[in-house]
Amino acid sequence: MNKSLWFLAVTLIVLATGCSKKVTAPTVSTPKTTLNIEEIDFDYFQGKARMILRDANKEREVKATIRVRKDSVIWMQFNVIGIQGGKALINKDSITIVSTVDKEYYVFDYAELSKRFNFNINYGVIQSAMLGNPIIARSGSDQAVQESSMYLLKQQVGTINVVNYVNAASMKIEKVELKEGNSSNSLIVNYSNFQPVGDKVFPYNGTINLFYKTLSGLLNTTIIFEYNKAEVGTRELKFPFNIPKRYERR
Repeated sequence: MNKSLWFLAVTLIVLATGCSKKVTAPTVSTPKTTLNIEEIDFDYFQGKARMILRDANKEREVKATIRVRKDSVIWMQFNVIGIQGGKALINKDSITIVSTVDKEYYVFDYAELSKRFNFNINYGVIQSAMLGNPIIARSGSDQAVQESSMYLLKQQVGTINVVNYVNAASMKIEKVELKEGNSSNSLIVNYSNFQPVGDKVFPYNGTINLFYKTLSGLLNTTIIFEYNKAEVGTRELKFPFNIPKRYERR
């Protein structure tokens, strides 16, 4: 598995905070104080998922084991056909990705990522995006409107326009659209197949579609994730992570 796969793997987590389409004009205004989005809460989370990464040239599939200690650390191990291909560690300071196939590793700090995607990326944003929780804190400038069976929560951070689609019955976020106002770069995240996890419901399926403009035109990268296991609890989990000395930093 080449290094581009590992950048895409972190993109699964990170780009869910990046940039997407505008929505139609609102029909009914709803006070923002009445819009209480249902969120997953936990001490420890663990799950197993299949991830498919697809672009214009090829499709790749990996299986991931995921562990999270709330507001502290996210740990992921990737496997391809039963062989460990790499791992990732996300904490409040940085993101580290190790490729055991290429014997190399990458370290991203949040300032670098925020500059690259023109959006304030931090640990909390990534954790929320993974769990289907709101990725941006509510503010007085938010606009909450109702259209049919959905609430639309509209937010803006810098040049990024964000629209959250919230199911009016379950109060869960089913879609997030982000668009960079000064470019054609956009991102759409869809959550589905909500099942009970603890005393809440969790999206077992999701799709991320990234559209970005290059010199050759508008490109699309799609990332699909399908959980087959997800649990929350108070039992302490382990997060084993080391980088062999012979591995080269990229």
